[in-house]
Amino acid sequence: MPETPVYLDHAATTPVRPEVLEAMLPYLGRTAFGNPSSAHRFGRQARAGVERARRQVADALGADPREVVFTSGGTEADNLAILGTAHAAAARGAAMRVAVSAIEHKAVLAAAHEVERLGGTCDLVPAGRDGVVDLDGLDRALEQRPAMVSIMWVNNETGVIQPVEQVAECCRARDIWFHTDAVQAIGKLPVALAGFSSILLTLSGHKLGAPKGVGALIVRGQPDIHPLIHGGGQQSGIRPGTENVVGIVGLGSAVALAVTEQAAEASRIEKLRDQLETRLRASTPDLVILAQAGPRAPHILQVAVPSTDSEAMLMHLDLAGVAVSSGSACTTGSVEPSHVLSAMGVPTPLARAAIRFSFGHESTDDDVARAAAVFPGCVGKVRRLAGVLGHA
Repeated sequence: MPETPVYLDHAATTPVRPEVLEAMLPYLGRTAFGNPSSAHRFGRQARAGVERARRQVADALGADPREVVFTSGGTEADNLAILGTAHAAAARGAAMRVAVSAIEHKAVLAAAHEVERLGGTCDLVPAGRDGVVDLDGLDRALEQRPAMVSIMWVNNETGVIQPVEQVAECCRARDIWFHTDAVQAIGKLPVALAGFSSILLTLSGHKLGAPKGVGALIVRGQPDIHPLIHGGGQQSGIRPGTENVVGIVGLGSAVALAVTEQAAEASRIEKLRDQLETRLRASTPDLVILAQAGPRAPHILQVAVPSTDSEAMLMHLDLAGVAVSSGSACTTGSVEPSHVLSAMGVPTPLARAAIRFSFGHESTDDDVARAAAVFPGCVGKVRRLAGVLGHA
């Protein structure tokens, strides 16, 4: 019987945890299937599940339950934060201007580009070679008085931790709203909002052991934010529509678990990451650890091997039973180098060779051993193939 494939792509998505599935099951059957806006007992049961999940998310992050707005996922939450704030600025006669970092997830960058398409302005905050946003560049952007600033908590490709506390304070001092995409931070780093007086924060269920199709935007403070979807009055009108009850229940359970286990899990998966890094270096001496100089979250290891191609490496690793990524899953298949690595000044040939290993709750020592064992063979095959094609 063939071995179970090794899955080291948890930054792209995670399997639903058994505890989360158990919490969801009553809302998938005939027990609590009602519309949470209905007044009868079936609706009240569904509403109770939604509100329990809202409290779980709020308690885990140090927020108020009224600040939790459920969405269809991280992309919608990012769009709601950026476009919702920009539209509100335009409605009150202010400049429709936003500032985002050059290393943001495509969901943030695309929303910022939509602001430009609508006649607004987007200021791009640069990043250094270590993958950390340039605070001097942030100051220059803040001088333009944007309606909001978006800087992610942990980069989804490199794993570099951004100085969100400093960014938030800079924004607070100028009375500018701050948004952070914390999709890759929750459960990996301590994320507590008690010290943030005003913030918009994105999270996504399927990065935490909950199902795909559910996320949330934490709206802390009293921002002027316009809805992107129009309909009923659910969720104070910020995100109307019948709630995804089963997904929301799963999200609440997953966030509570992830935050409770964060310290122990972060220590465990950091050891796995470091073990893999050490073994890959030993077998492939010219391996490059990307963003090594920056502060990295424990679950992401991004590497590049000169004279290889990431897509060819992914194919050979997959054939060898190891699933990894070339960076952001949303850009897999693109022939262009990662915009994150380009913003960091990584040379294009090396950026095109980038591979991301990412660890999660199910990752084991055996996963590391098997990935490390097949990696040099895959490097050799890809280099031989590149040599043959180069001389064809």
